Amino acid sequence: MRNFLNWFTSEESGQGMVEYGLIIALVAVVLIVALSQMTGGLKSIFGEITDALEDPAGAGGTP
Repeated sequence: MRNFLNWFTSEESGQGMVEYGLIIALVAVVLIVALSQMTGGLKSIFGEITDALEDPAGAGGTP
């Protein structure tokens, strides 16, 4: 039992994976926050694109 406790407290093989997981989680949170802040601007841009595709003559295109 003592050998197991010594091994368990000194084992670090999963440490790298945990660090990568934390980094990925942090990046995901930052992306979610950034995309939620840009929602209004993105809706406006895609709305303009949709309007131009639905009415090319009104957007300065050829009929």
